[in-house]
Amino acid sequence: MANELRTAEQPFSMALADKLDSVSAALPSDFNIARFVQNALALINDNQALQKFPRAQLMAGLLKASYLGLDAYQKECYLIPYGNQLQFQIDYRGAKKLAKKYSIRPIKDIEAKIVREGDRFEETVEGGKSSFVFKPLPFNTGKIVGAFAYVIYEDGGISVDSMNLEDLENTRKHSKAANSMAWRDFTSEMYKKTVLHRLCKHIEIQFE
Repeated sequence: MANELRTAEQPFSMALADKLDSVSAALPSDFNIARFVQNALALINDNQALQKFPRAQLMAGLLKASYLGLDAYQKECYLIPYGNQLQFQIDYRGAKKLAKKYSIRPIKDIEAKIVREGDRFEETVEGGKSSFVFKPLPFNTGKIVGAFAYVIYEDGGISVDSMNLEDLENTRKHSKAANSMAWRDFTSEMYKKTVLHRLCKHIEIQFE
């Protein structure tokens, strides 16, 4: 772990726990401070790139995650090195979690899928109601041609959003972290996050 984390007057784990205790009123009602701190330490210990950043930046990024009830160790969000700064970014798992938890209209299911060459994907709107058909080839490893996201509400309503590869790559190109580890090593996951985030803009959310 970085020297600053080891040599600070108060161990990082204690400092993080104390900070979370001090802002507990702003945390989700089901937030588990002890587990969050444990996972935060595991995240930093497992990632040498994060260990190079000052305690204050690590703390700030982790606090952003805690306010939303997201866990970076569980890959619900990321702390991404960008130059000499850490950028906080929500993963598609985190976006799904937030939507299901805070949607005013109860959600039955929300998901994002990658579409590859050979897969069948059709999106239709009839009478103002969205629907889709998706029939992927078994174990398809063909070229990615797009991605789509859908939400199914408990009242039976469905909303769908889709993006072709050009749209996805255009989003990546304009991202500050376009060449980050997340985009480089988990491209398909980032594609799913991109289209899911766009879908989530149409989901009415009310935080605690």
